[in-house]
Amino acid sequence: MDLHHQHLIGDCLIHIFTFLPEEDLISASCVCKDWNEAAETPWLWRRMCLQSWGFCNLAVLGSEHGNHSWKRYYLRRCRLEMKMTEGRSGGYTCKSLRGHTGKVVGLVYLQGNSAQHPDIWSSCATVCSASTDGTVRAWDIQNGELLWCSPVQSPLTVIVSDEKQDVVITADSTGLIKTWQGQTGQELASFTTASPHCTILQYNINNNWFLTVGTSQGSVCTLADPALTQKSSTMVCDTFKVNTLLVSPDKKWITAGTKDNDDLSPKVIYTESLTSPSEDEDPLCQSVPVSGCQAAVFIPTQPARLAIIHHNQRPNNKALTVFDVSIKKTKYKSEIQVQQVESFPLTLNTSSSHILLEAKDSNCLVLAAGQELWVYSLKGALLASFKDHTMPISSISVDRFRVVTASQDLSLRVLTWRNDRDQRLTLESRYHLLGGSHTMSRGFTHVACDYSSIVASAEGIDGKDVLKAYSFTS
Repeated sequence: MDLHHQHLIGDCLIHIFTFLPEEDLISASCVCKDWNEAAETPWLWRRMCLQSWGFCNLAVLGSEHGNHSWKRYYLRRCRLEMKMTEGRSGGYTCKSLRGHTGKVVGLVYLQGNSAQHPDIWSSCATVCSASTDGTVRAWDIQNGELLWCSPVQSPLTVIVSDEKQDVVITADSTGLIKTWQGQTGQELASFTTASPHCTILQYNINNNWFLTVGTSQGSVCTLADPALTQKSSTMVCDTFKVNTLLVSPDKKWITAGTKDNDDLSPKVIYTESLTSPSEDEDPLCQSVPVSGCQAAVFIPTQPARLAIIHHNQRPNNKALTVFDVSIKKTKYKSEIQVQQVESFPLTLNTSSSHILLEAKDSNCLVLAAGQELWVYSLKGALLASFKDHTMPISSISVDRFRVVTASQDLSLRVLTWRNDRDQRLTLESRYHLLGGSHTMSRGFTHVACDYSSIVASAEGIDGKDVLKAYSFTS
């Protein structure tokens, strides 16, 4: 080799090093000065980051973190994911968050470590919880500290959040909707629905803030901006409680329905007709051609692909049907088209009517009922099934990296996604996180996750629920 062209030697080494895994690349960097310089090339580590995750938080490599590099990012994130995959003692901390004097009805991340763009250098997270004690509480889960508590009101029934606007939204047992400023807990606005049970859905369209509320009388009401200005109201399932309320990834469609009547079909509504209603026209709405709605989810990577679990023709049998929703516009009118894509029967081996359904990417559906968990493809192929819990699953959380199930057996089960030998996505069961003693608690009721933490609510024997926060650090 021509020693007068050292850059050629370096380029050849860098090319060769692209074939090395992380461990071998680190070993190669210790051989000599030339190999070290080649192995430390930022391009190599950037390439490994993008090959491993396809998305990286580039902001953490900016001026604020000037000492960080692609290599440090790769190694730190690998260590974090290893800890989250193994769940070994010492790989995480667990904090008990006490303060509620009633049952926790929901918990949400107000500020979390995004799974799409995780900040692995500093992973502070804030979780808000709502309770039948009539309060909203915000927690610093890493330090186990209460940040603020709202004034007491009627028992709360539901909570959602908007991380972009830093707003928390709650509904209480009188149908009073309130918005809260996330940093301070200051009440921003309120709106009365006169419904003892509400389902609430928050979404943003072109930087415009909307809240759609399903009531126990069967209507859907849409409010605009955190000041809660009413835009529209329409009936979707007369006299039955709206307890299914979803928005499509492209924000063009709202799905509303009830689980309380097996004969009523869920409906899809054109979002624009709710957020910008016409005075002389009813909202554009179409029934989905299935009987009942046990569970539903929009596929997150598709514009408007909807999966619904519903009753089959035979008693106690259920089916899962996938639809594509679109709009057909002509010169004189617009029509909603709901086209079936796939349909297959489900054998859930359980009599439980409490069915949980979530979606992963474009071709994975995660179902939970009773003590069991299943993963199906959209074509009905059973990809995996698990029965890790000894009591029914009460809540699930699904993201790009893992699935976490919460159970009445007072444990969380952590499962991670991986590709099998045929490069098909499947789920692998990993470990349990225990929530304490059954002498103090009846089991977990809710679970939520961000990229580096898991928070769940444990139902207290004394009526005072406790939050358990598990934080993983790199």
